[in-house]
Amino acid sequence: MEKKKKLDISFFDKYLTVWVALCMIGGILIGRFLPAIPDFLGKFEYANVSMPIAVLIWLMIWPMMMKVDFTSIKNVGKSPQGLFVTWVVNWLIKPFTMFAIASFFFYVVFKNLIPAELAKDYLAGAILLGAAPCTAMVFVWSHLTRGNPAYTVVQVATNDLIILVAFVPIVALLLGVGGIQVPWMTLFLSVFLFVVIPLVGGMLTRAHVVKAHGMDYFNNTFLPKFSNVTISGLLLTLVLIFSFQGKMILANPLHIVLIAIPLIIQTYLIFFIAYLAGKKLCLPHDVAAPGGMIGASNFFELAVAVAISLFGVQSPVVLATIVGVLVEVPVMLSLVKFANRTQGWFKKPT
Repeated sequence: MEKKKKLDISFFDKYLTVWVALCMIGGILIGRFLPAIPDFLGKFEYANVSMPIAVLIWLMIWPMMMKVDFTSIKNVGKSPQGLFVTWVVNWLIKPFTMFAIASFFFYVVFKNLIPAELAKDYLAGAILLGAAPCTAMVFVWSHLTRGNPAYTVVQVATNDLIILVAFVPIVALLLGVGGIQVPWMTLFLSVFLFVVIPLVGGMLTRAHVVKAHGMDYFNNTFLPKFSNVTISGLLLTLVLIFSFQGKMILANPLHIVLIAIPLIIQTYLIFFIAYLAGKKLCLPHDVAAPGGMIGASNFFELAVAVAISLFGVQSPVVLATIVGVLVEVPVMLSLVKFANRTQGWFKKPT
């Protein structure tokens, strides 16, 4: 009976890397053989933001924000050690290790394979990924590691609020250190468009539906209607992006593999820092495992959106953030398996 009760990752989520790869190919083919489509869509821009892509990104992020119960913040004081691990790893360690690892590979290891200007752009994309801890997919990873759902909600909710104040200065600092100058107002505008608006919209939508129909209706009837909206929005966004990026990718196909290497190393590193910190602090497995997953995975939807706003849809920076989408699912599934096999490292809850 226990096996029947166990849910699994959805079909779309499980094969996300496959869908991403197919969308990459489809977008490249559109850009190569139907260039009139990206040329036409490229006309709908405001302040360097592609309006068609902005709409699709809202479709990605809005349903995620509806899942987060921000009233859970009142429980922050209960068992705070797991939250401290999440906050420290995500905001004081992860962005800076991403910068260091990506810089080392793009400027040193791959010096003869990646031109200096492209290396700088790829570094910018890695920085955006490193400064955006996971918001939505972490609920999937938490479930697959039998995480404490209530605690995971608190971890995610507090992270979403920290993004509002920490994301801009961290990104601006690291981009500046990397020699990439970005207007602060453009960065603030990006966060407003792709975090504040969907966050507030998701909160209001959740509050309205729960008030009108109750929590059971919201969880069991309303939310499932949007189960594939996020993934669909992501995949359509990728088709558009790669229709713009096609020429550059065809000219540098090896670069996708080269970008993936530091991103994968960073993912494993951050997971083990958070996971082993949880073990050291004697946290229960159902808190330590989701904490590791939050740090390891990325809010890649935000990273993609901000990259488009700051650098334009055809920028190599956007390509680097998209590679983050490509590698995330298989890497995270491997970490799920590891976490489940090492439950014995942790004390069982009393």
